Amino acid sequence: MEGKIQQLRKKFQKVELIILDEMGYIPFTKEGSELILQLFSDWYEQKSIIIITSNLEFSQWNRVFMDSRLTAALVDLVIHHAHILSFTGESYRVTHALSR
Repeated sequence: MEGKIQQLRKKFQKVELIILDEMGYIPFTKEGSELILQLFSDWYEQKSIIIITSNLEFSQWNRVFMDSRLTAALVDLVIHHAHILSFTGESYRVTHALSR
């Protein structure tokens, strides 16, 4: 398992844009949460663009990662140099679906 994790981390070294779309719909396992923390740590101040979309506020990320200390570390890494865009109001998709 450790060899596969190292292979995954090595693959991400070559990636210039990382997009995590719809974060929060499916909770991470303990191992998955630890892996994403390791990847975020690897990317911290190394990758110029990481885009994360989520319908959850940061305070609700505990439901995704299941560990408050790990979640706090993730949020800290994500927001340190971030430009946070928050959109409120009706969903574009829902609005267009209802207008049909």
